[in-house]
Amino acid sequence: MTSGTSDSGTQTPMAPTAQQPTPDGEQAPYAFPTEKLRLRQTQVGKTPLVLVACGSFSPITFLHLRMFEMAGDFIRFNTDFEVCAGYLSPVSDAYKKVGLAPGHHRVNMCSRAVEQSAWLMVDPFETVNSDEKGEPQYVPTAKVLRHFDHEINTVLGGIEGTDGQRRKARIALLAGADLVMSMGEPGLWAPQDLDTILGQYGAFIVERSGTDIDEALASLRQYEDNIWVISQVIQNDISSTKVRLFLKKDLSVRYLIPDPVVEYIDEHQLFSEPNPSKSRSGTPDVTAGPSNSKPIKG
Repeated sequence: MTSGTSDSGTQTPMAPTAQQPTPDGEQAPYAFPTEKLRLRQTQVGKTPLVLVACGSFSPITFLHLRMFEMAGDFIRFNTDFEVCAGYLSPVSDAYKKVGLAPGHHRVNMCSRAVEQSAWLMVDPFETVNSDEKGEPQYVPTAKVLRHFDHEINTVLGGIEGTDGQRRKARIALLAGADLVMSMGEPGLWAPQDLDTILGQYGAFIVERSGTDIDEALASLRQYEDNIWVISQVIQNDISSTKVRLFLKKDLSVRYLIPDPVVEYIDEHQLFSEPNPSKSRSGTPDVTAGPSNSKPIKG
């Protein structure tokens, strides 16, 4: 997840200075994705809500996708919100995390993973931000949430209610319990960032095995009204780190990540040197030849 580097300075969301990737490798001007954003509510008396998950997604797994579905069910039965969209926001290459694939590949993998979803989208905002030298620019989580607030509530004018009146959508972070654990550690997150993320916007947190959510929340009591904890009824510990380890060992990752992502990783030989006799799905590749055995950096 993106960390809470200080957000000092202007409150105006930064505009991307680069171009976003397209599946065919060409570059296109950045445009905020709205194709699955529901601009009119269907439920009376509910507050429109947009969920945003920031992360590496290197690669995206079924757990990342399940988090949205779990949150959707929780919100429907336990809150006065109506979910109008969910967004994946892959971090910038400036994050420099171990195992981080290039931003355009992570955006493309996420895009393939949500193709069949009726409400999930991928925003390349973080990955296309660059400085005056054209180098990737790190985007703190607080600025990411303000970006969504600006695009949806200022540029688009909010969401239309069932009464025909437009109102501001609530923007909220969706994350795993490990993120809240880090927020509770002294000095790791800037106080002003926590005020923005948890005080102004709020967060839906999915419990994970091995994390003490109560301990994490104990140091965030001032934000407890803006933090919703979602129980993970069916335990799922699939992680990008484990998937990368499988790939490095040339093991099958099918049914750990979506098939279109498996195919994309295979196609671009991501995360490990390609094996000329075996695809990432674990199925022998009878078409593989000498040209497939060249080391590929990724």
